[in-house]
Amino acid sequence: MAHIALYRAWRPQTFRDMVGQQHIIQTLQNAIREQRVSHAYLFNGPRGTGKTTAAKVMAKAVNCERGPAPEPCNECDACKGITAGHIMDVVEIDAASNRGIDEIRDIRDKVRYAPSEVRTKVYIIDEVHMLTSEAFNALLKTLEEPPSHVIFILATTEPHKLPATIISRCQRFDFRQVSLEEQTERLREICTDEGIAADEDALSYIARLSDGGMRDAISLLEQVSAFSGERITLGDAVDVTGGMAAEQFYELAEAVRDRNAAAIMPLVEALMQAGKSADKCIENLVYYFRDLLVLKLAPQSGASTERVVDASRFQEMAASFESERLFLMIDTLNQYQTDMRQAAQPQTLFEVALMKICTQGSAVQGSAALETAAAVHPQASGEISRLRQQVEALERKLEQIIRSGGAGAAAGQGAKSDDSAARGQQPGPRGAAVRSSFGSGSSTGGMIRASVKLEPYLAASHSGSSTQVRSKWSEVLQRVKEAKITVHAWLVDGEPVSATDDAVLVAFKNTMHRETTEKPANREIVERVLHDTFGRPIALATVMMKDWQAASEGSVRSKGETLELEQEGPEEAAVPSRPEWVEEAVKLFGEELVVVKDK
Repeated sequence: MAHIALYRAWRPQTFRDMVGQQHIIQTLQNAIREQRVSHAYLFNGPRGTGKTTAAKVMAKAVNCERGPAPEPCNECDACKGITAGHIMDVVEIDAASNRGIDEIRDIRDKVRYAPSEVRTKVYIIDEVHMLTSEAFNALLKTLEEPPSHVIFILATTEPHKLPATIISRCQRFDFRQVSLEEQTERLREICTDEGIAADEDALSYIARLSDGGMRDAISLLEQVSAFSGERITLGDAVDVTGGMAAEQFYELAEAVRDRNAAAIMPLVEALMQAGKSADKCIENLVYYFRDLLVLKLAPQSGASTERVVDASRFQEMAASFESERLFLMIDTLNQYQTDMRQAAQPQTLFEVALMKICTQGSAVQGSAALETAAAVHPQASGEISRLRQQVEALERKLEQIIRSGGAGAAAGQGAKSDDSAARGQQPGPRGAAVRSSFGSGSSTGGMIRASVKLEPYLAASHSGSSTQVRSKWSEVLQRVKEAKITVHAWLVDGEPVSATDDAVLVAFKNTMHRETTEKPANREIVERVLHDTFGRPIALATVMMKDWQAASEGSVRSKGETLELEQEGPEEAAVPSRPEWVEEAVKLFGEELVVVKDK
């Protein structure tokens, strides 16, 4: 007799033999026992989880000569005929190759005839998502009201591709991936009955590679068994499936940990010479670093890490990595694994991925080193803070120059002001009043206001228009979301701080959100919503929140100082020579913006 593949020889013939789908088995058995079998079922789930097997067992159970029974006897003529495929009333159709409207019309014409050999006609349509739209439409009416002697069982791995009208006419059962423990137990049972000697860790490794599919696990078991000969070992399983041995994992992880890019190249070359595929290697590395992360963050969780051979060595490796770096490495490897599917040179991409994760985390370590230096040497803390202020000031200046279009005068004044902010200088004494127009190129507190004149908005911040806009801002956001959700995602960061009759000023905390909202297409959407909401054309103006707060504080302070000076009166003459702090104010704000008033 010709050899039969293990997965075919061990295909379940009863509900009792099925692995890992107890919630579905119990429901179907109760329906048969209580004579409440539906006219249409939809079985969906990953490959190799028992969808078609369950459909055939169901067909035997409802047609068993000793039933209908919760379990088929597999001894009567009906059960034997269905198992062998001889019963013409149980029809299994592959929708991938019979997907047209003609095949469905043929089914529709034949369902009206009563079964000739068994009690109930059963149509099993596998991969039903492959049917065309016309075929689905032809099936609808028959599926909704079939004759009483017909049962439809639809099986698919992609239920989201089925029309909702088909799904609503069926009882849906979701098959889940078989757990590692259940798969390992089933493989052990097969090995015992087939006389195959196998190590426990080899069976666990095979089960993990199957991704929850029992059929895939049995096929891998047979493949490894043919390679191993007398006994299946973990090394044999790794070699046959193209995986990586534990020692190779450790050597690669050690090179990554030590940032030793030179050691990575010969390791990769050795893997390729051994016939390992680059995509399989990178997949195994993702699992390996995942296990390190689980062991580091949840050591007591009992999470399964079947790749662990030497527990103490694995624990030591996990302790040598920071959690943040492991997260970064897993993200990077996952990205390269996706890119590798279309890569012409997968080995090169694998080498680049390993070299990249070797260098990741340097910025984080640099920041940590600065913090450590500040803690060990307190006198360095002030210097570090001053450097950070200077960097932030330069970043603000660049942002303002970009928004202002690179105006020379504005850039010059902004540079002086930012230098002052970086040195941490404080405003001068009460005797000097600094006027600021908040117009293009004006300065206040070292910041450049290049795009919006703020005096009208400062004056109108508590006006009726501002109150009206604030009260309806949630409605504006909702309408923007309905118009385009991406614009809403940027605009929601803003807050309406003031409004005039024909414009609204929105303050943003984030520069990127402001600049994206300012794009012409996005601005047009917001202004159109403002027009619809308030019934009049309203322009959108934007400002950074910190700039608006600085402007508001400057306006209040300027008004208070001017009032105080007017009450004191200008009887005394100005001092001929200007003090040093006045000279500094002139340097910062310009001659035309500084007025000195003495008591």
